[in-house]
Amino acid sequence: MQNSKIRTHIGGQAVLEGVMMRGKENYVVAVRKPNKEIVIEERAVPSWSRRYPILKWPLFRGVIAMAESVALAVRAISFSAKESVDEEVEITSKEMGISMVLGFSLAISLFFIFPVWLTRTVTAGISNSSGVSSWGETVGLNLIEGGIRLAVFFAYLFLVSRLKDIQRVFEYHGAEHKTIHAYEHGVELEPSKVSTFSTKHLRCGTSFLLIVMIVSIIVFIFLGRPPSIFTRIGLRLLVLPLVAGISYEIIKYAGRHEDSKLIGIIMGPGLFLQRLTTREPSTDQIEVAICSLKKVLLLEENKSGELVESKV
Repeated sequence: MQNSKIRTHIGGQAVLEGVMMRGKENYVVAVRKPNKEIVIEERAVPSWSRRYPILKWPLFRGVIAMAESVALAVRAISFSAKESVDEEVEITSKEMGISMVLGFSLAISLFFIFPVWLTRTVTAGISNSSGVSSWGETVGLNLIEGGIRLAVFFAYLFLVSRLKDIQRVFEYHGAEHKTIHAYEHGVELEPSKVSTFSTKHLRCGTSFLLIVMIVSIIVFIFLGRPPSIFTRIGLRLLVLPLVAGISYEIIKYAGRHEDSKLIGIIMGPGLFLQRLTTREPSTDQIEVAICSLKKVLLLEENKSGELVESKV
């Protein structure tokens, strides 16, 4: 892959039959309808950090960025779900709220409750003769829990990537990455030129999630070994914003030093994992990503000309 010539922080997300691109002030969702027409929704990005400057500080900004990303993702997916099918689909706020709660509950159960429960089950006999956990045992148990969490994460991505409908979303994910790569390298945003770039990107959300998993292992060690499983789970959820904040700073730093060999080694596992979450897109899919990026760039230039740090 060519060396970057333009430093940009534009980012986005694949949605159903489309791509969402985000800037500092605006975001755009472009979706391919069944009749092949590309429809666009453009909205302003709600930013709490503009209202409360303290939220721009390191660690705080990572939590806010994650919360804003989730909110935008819900809106973008809702729009794409309505536009990507032949029949008229009406998704109410209540339905979207229920879906969010169910999705969040599933994530908490899979990646936090299950690893804690399984670790406690398989290590029930590990304890000091005094009944007090040593530091070494605490580290060991947290490493086991972290290993289980990573295994669940990898298994989840592998199984999801086998689903036909999800594979199509992953093709749009690849189109999104290729398009941003092309823009970063100063290449004309034309499908035949964009298609030559990689489907992997350093600032991908997949890489971010892997960093979250690894950072959580380190942070959770300092929580000790509470005797109650409910206390263990509660403490982990309590420090999750800290984990997200640290992870955001890591990927932000990596994005600014992508030519560093050390950063390449550190971020290598995340790039490798994108083999599961991206696919080679078609020309039609790249056209949608280009449409979304061009529109958000135009909106950003009209506003301030300044771009936002965001996951791709």
